[in-house]
Amino acid sequence: MLHINSLQLGVHHDENDLRKKIAKTVGCNIDEIKSIEIKKRSVDARKKPEIFYSYSIDVSVCNEEKYLKRNKSLSLAKPVIYAYKDAKGLKAADIKRPVVVGFGPAGIFAALLLAKNGLKPIVIERGECVEERKESVDRFWNEGKLNPESNVSFGEGGAGTFSDGKLNTLVKDTFGRNKFVLETLVEYGAPKEILYDNKPHIGTDLLTGIVKSIREEIIRLGGEVRFDTKLIDIEDIDKKIKNIKVLNTKTNQTEDIPCEDIILALGHSARDTFKLLKDLNIYMEPKAFALGIRVSHSQNLIDVSQYGKKEAAFLSPAPYKLTFRSSFDRGVYSFCMCPGGFIVNASTEGERIAVNGMSYHKRDSGEANSAIIVSVSEEDFDKYGDNDDPLKGIEFQRRLEENAYKMGEGKVPVQRLVDFLDGVESKDFETEDLKIKGATKISRVDKLFPTEIYESMKEAFKDFDRKIKGFINDEAYVAAIESRTSSPVRISRNEVLESNISGIYPCGEGAGYAGGIMSAAMDGLKVAERIIESYKEL
Repeated sequence: MLHINSLQLGVHHDENDLRKKIAKTVGCNIDEIKSIEIKKRSVDARKKPEIFYSYSIDVSVCNEEKYLKRNKSLSLAKPVIYAYKDAKGLKAADIKRPVVVGFGPAGIFAALLLAKNGLKPIVIERGECVEERKESVDRFWNEGKLNPESNVSFGEGGAGTFSDGKLNTLVKDTFGRNKFVLETLVEYGAPKEILYDNKPHIGTDLLTGIVKSIREEIIRLGGEVRFDTKLIDIEDIDKKIKNIKVLNTKTNQTEDIPCEDIILALGHSARDTFKLLKDLNIYMEPKAFALGIRVSHSQNLIDVSQYGKKEAAFLSPAPYKLTFRSSFDRGVYSFCMCPGGFIVNASTEGERIAVNGMSYHKRDSGEANSAIIVSVSEEDFDKYGDNDDPLKGIEFQRRLEENAYKMGEGKVPVQRLVDFLDGVESKDFETEDLKIKGATKISRVDKLFPTEIYESMKEAFKDFDRKIKGFINDEAYVAAIESRTSSPVRISRNEVLESNISGIYPCGEGAGYAGGIMSAAMDGLKVAERIIESYKEL
């Protein structure tokens, strides 16, 4: 096949227009085209009001060598084939069945790959299956009744299930893991567009069904998925055969599971599990992250800014990405931007508030929200805790989340953006129609943060208002606190992906090796590959 790296067409083109442009680019007749595979599609709005789709395409045509010699802009396509796509049929005794702790993106794809290769993993997930988990989340948003074991962060699918379902990643796909993850998601119900859209998105409403289907496939292949099952101890941790002690959070019964290989696919909010691992002398270290607020705007304002009035109504709800360096030398940037989305109460602990953003597949809420976050580091953590504690970043988070809870009297604190920046109370602020999942309370969000963090955000918003006209306006509002952007901990691992304890494999976002759905899933595959190889070496 031939590869065309950059091919542009107006956004209103159809498939025939695309075929004509490919034929013209190659220099062949349109009937010589045998097949087309779109590798990547993105919106190019740099010359608005004229906006284009930019394509990267692999095309099969007759007499390819002839056109390759004639046209210097063409190259041979170089498909990346994932080496572990086809199951190898390994077998292991029951006592050697790998145990996967956590069933978010990392745990799901680690378990799926192990199951496809015949290793019949046992998955333990502290939260509920996605059907029951959705009921618990809705109950929390509607009635304020938090289930600390099954919520927006804990349960089947992980934190990504109740988010925007964004699938973009900056991780280079040298080994084909990214493609394998996307193809798997499509196989189990995701729209085919995620295979080539530059910023692929699924949405919470579709993700719930997809993760359930993957779980059913893992079980069909001989794996087990045990929900409401929490890791509470690892006995004989220095021995080859370890004993995992788990607690059923609904029956309060404990069980022992012997195994050799343990994949720690923890989410970024598994604070009690991090404490357990610390007590078990598993090496870890504090990790820098970022925190701040969620800001919500009219989606139309963002659409017009990004696409112009001519195409704003035609194109999908527009995203944005903003960065800034404050006078305090802190990075400030937009994160997890949710076009047509909702701000959600994503708390996991009593008397603490944390927020996140989510979208459904259609992204049709009418509002665009994004985290605006500021980098924090060990220097910040040291002001509030033990300098030698690897979990000091968690305590830093908790302190601010507790303050947010008190500020909102148990509800999500909200404030008009202009009042947040001016440091005044929001008056005559109608909150009934805000696109927020969970109860809210008008609060002085500006008083929540240490001075450097607040002032850094203020500086950044002025810069963002220059980049997106009207970013600061009377209708925009903020909610707090966005504190779970990434794990505040990194669990150390060596060149064969084990922790300092042989047979224990930290992976994914919670362990500090990923930053979203795709990178976590890819890291889960990476660790599963290593375990598969270790079985081949026997």
